[in-house]
Amino acid sequence: MTRTAVVTGANQGLGFALARGLATRLASDDLVLLTGRDAGRVAAAADRLAADPATRSRVEDRVLDVSDAGAVAHFVECLGAVDIVLSNAIGPLDPGRPQSEQADVFLDIANGGTHAVLRSFGPVLRPGGRLIVVASSLGTLGHLPEALRPRFDGVPLDDVEKAVEDWRSAIHAGTARAEGWPDWINVPSKVAQVAAVRAVAAERRERDLADGTLVAAVCPGLVDTRASRPWFTDFSQAQTPDQAARAVLALVFADLDPATYGELVRFGRVLPWTGGSPSRHEDLIG
Repeated sequence: MTRTAVVTGANQGLGFALARGLATRLASDDLVLLTGRDAGRVAAAADRLAADPATRSRVEDRVLDVSDAGAVAHFVECLGAVDIVLSNAIGPLDPGRPQSEQADVFLDIANGGTHAVLRSFGPVLRPGGRLIVVASSLGTLGHLPEALRPRFDGVPLDDVEKAVEDWRSAIHAGTARAEGWPDWINVPSKVAQVAAVRAVAAERRERDLADGTLVAAVCPGLVDTRASRPWFTDFSQAQTPDQAARAVLALVFADLDPATYGELVRFGRVLPWTGGSPSRHEDLIG
């Protein structure tokens, strides 16, 4: 059967590496769709991949702004059933600007995009499919102050979305720190991404495990990309995008391990949901 794979945020960095890994491993009649917001950049990435001698599958580009839930729903309606979805799109962050000024774009893509992908692609995922959200080891619940954890723990997706919007409102009102939200926007955002995956997985678990379908979050580790360079001082242990993609793709192509279902997986191992501890911004990025 012909398989269809979709990668969001696929025009550069890890997203492009994931698309390349899929295109070199899927069959000649399978289709890998590279998606992104900028038509020119996504088209150039798809052309580059199609010209790679290692590419085996068909490769096409599509414009998709995951921050627009209606656009995602329309995209899926036109596309139909899919076999592999890798949700990788991430909003830009500039360390030279206050994070409060960047919160809307970042949250719309990282969190709104994750919610839209889960809501729209989940129902059209074929049996045996893979729906993977690229997150971070910062996405474990323990990285939040204890008072905030119930907002993300064992709650449905609607409640995760409400928590993100309340946090957004607190950022704009200047009350986020007083309410206990971590200063670094990446921490609550990643926790919310993993919580969203867990919420959807909790509803689907029984039927998905019966037919070999995986819904999960994945931490690729520190990746040396243009987006990460401004935020970290030590890249001695960083991976290239192609190196980081290998562990993600290993999860995609492996037989389903029920222990990974609905969890955050890092290099093949499940990170405990309640793990981690609140840390200073400087401790996390230094």
